[in-house]
Amino acid sequence: MELHPWQEGSKEGSKEGSPGPPAAPPAGGKGCSSPRREAERAPSLTRGHGAGVCLPSAHTLFPRKALRGRHPRELWLSGPAGRNEACLASASARGINTLRLPVSRARGLVAGVVPQVGAQVAPRAWLRNVQDTQGVIKRLFISAEETFSHCKSEHQFHIDNMVHKHGLEFYGYIKLINFIRLKNPTVEYMNSIYNPVPWEKEEYLKPVLEDDLLLQFEDLYEPVSVPFSYPNGLNENTSVVEKLKHMEARALSAEAALARAREDLQKMKQFAQDFVMNADVRTCSSSTTAIADLQEDEDGVYFSSYGHYGIHEEMLKDKVRTESYRDFIYQNPHIFKDKVVLDVGCGTGILSMFAAKAGAKKVLGVDQSEILYQAMDIIRLNKLEDTITLIKGKIEEVCLPVEKVDVIISEWMGYFLLFESMLDSVLYAKNKYLAKGGSVYPDICTISLVAVSDMNKHADRIAFWDNVYGFNMSCMKKAVIPEAVVEVLDPKTLISDACSIKQIDCHTTSVSALEFSSDFTLQITKTSMCTAIAGYFDIYFEKNCHSRVVFSTGPQSARTHWKQTIFLLEKPFSVKAGEALKGKITVHKNKKDPRSLIVTLTLNNSTQTYGLQ
Repeated sequence: MELHPWQEGSKEGSKEGSPGPPAAPPAGGKGCSSPRREAERAPSLTRGHGAGVCLPSAHTLFPRKALRGRHPRELWLSGPAGRNEACLASASARGINTLRLPVSRARGLVAGVVPQVGAQVAPRAWLRNVQDTQGVIKRLFISAEETFSHCKSEHQFHIDNMVHKHGLEFYGYIKLINFIRLKNPTVEYMNSIYNPVPWEKEEYLKPVLEDDLLLQFEDLYEPVSVPFSYPNGLNENTSVVEKLKHMEARALSAEAALARAREDLQKMKQFAQDFVMNADVRTCSSSTTAIADLQEDEDGVYFSSYGHYGIHEEMLKDKVRTESYRDFIYQNPHIFKDKVVLDVGCGTGILSMFAAKAGAKKVLGVDQSEILYQAMDIIRLNKLEDTITLIKGKIEEVCLPVEKVDVIISEWMGYFLLFESMLDSVLYAKNKYLAKGGSVYPDICTISLVAVSDMNKHADRIAFWDNVYGFNMSCMKKAVIPEAVVEVLDPKTLISDACSIKQIDCHTTSVSALEFSSDFTLQITKTSMCTAIAGYFDIYFEKNCHSRVVFSTGPQSARTHWKQTIFLLEKPFSVKAGEALKGKITVHKNKKDPRSLIVTLTLNNSTQTYGLQ
């Protein structure tokens, strides 16, 4: 192999964009015939090299312009790698520490990618473990010390200061080196870093370069090896114990500061909450109702259940429900003509589209669940986007693009009418957005009770536990009985007339009125055993209607997806036809989950509490 000093006057070597790495010498040849030929074949490096910090393991990439005449003690290497090794030893003996070689001959060097800082390698490691890197010329440094010295003198990057500034130990130093290799940050960025440092992640423990000798350099993270001035009077001669004590004191001080910051943050949160709660009604403030106060993580299950298409398919296929709304809207177009309509909990947008077809000037649909995104597509498919605007969020939190609306429509009813407490949101919308003289639909709702006799159902649900394959499991009744059951009743099992226990006028009621107690009397129509009390509701569209619409969810009406709510009795008792069965019912929200209901039923000198959740 021949070693050729760099020729300043090589015209061919000064050309930008020279193609590809140098070709291999002919078989049996003695390397490159001249430095001029090598320079002619050397690739251009003028592209893609910024001013970032880098620590390639065995070399640095330089733009080709930088090679001309600036490094007189540099050599070009060509020829087989085995012969290059001998040349390296000779070059080292002659005091030459910067070498140039075509990458096509660089098998054995660890590949680097960033152009500013060199890295240490052992003399015999220069030709180890490298893959070709697409014709890029390499620069090599003899040691880590030279590499870091170059960083300081040429780039004002002091890696020793960086190590001590952040208190890096062995693994922290490794992460720092790999971070610099991987991210190629600027010197300014590196010097501006404060805790937490960006290389904390475990991924930076993985070497960017195979056999990276910089990762084996131990002097930097040993406190006695690098002179460095610490703040507060500490220096490299301070004992480890004193430094640890100092660090512990700083940690305790930081913890105290963090505690004060948390306290201040809590005060700020309280101030912000009080400010919002007392804000003008036209701002997007919170409601004081239990439903409005639910946090996203507390209310997530409720809204996520309405994000799936299945529940909307069930509701849309409920003809009693959907056709009643359609008939009310289409048969009373005067209520909607040229009006601004708010659809609370719009779901797939079916009621919004009914209102738009009935002549509404503007329809605003609000829903927090993910189904709203499908509703947007539905609105566009039906070319109603100019009339209907959909808004994602809770009605208590969103800001509508209008101050007032003329009509509010909503399908808010849950099991036993009040389950899910969505009426709270409708009343919030009414109080905040409904214009004077405006209307809410449906406007009238009633809840009714009826006595049931179904010994087979009672045996299946309750008496079953008395003997389960010969074992007494009657203690399970305590868990089974308190759960209200939602199912369709057989009308033949009814043994009394219905009794209304609650009437709600959506124009005049309040959220507090939705929790109530009511005495009731059931007129028994058939002598039998009373095994349960069932509840259902009726819905009325009445105010200003030319065509009044009513539907019922009772057991003697067409089936709906609401079915009936059944409160099973622990001990059935006998009743006679013509008898008046008196009782009392109390309905209130579950404090732990305000969307669920707690129902207490007193009947025949016995009281039982049920949950609907």
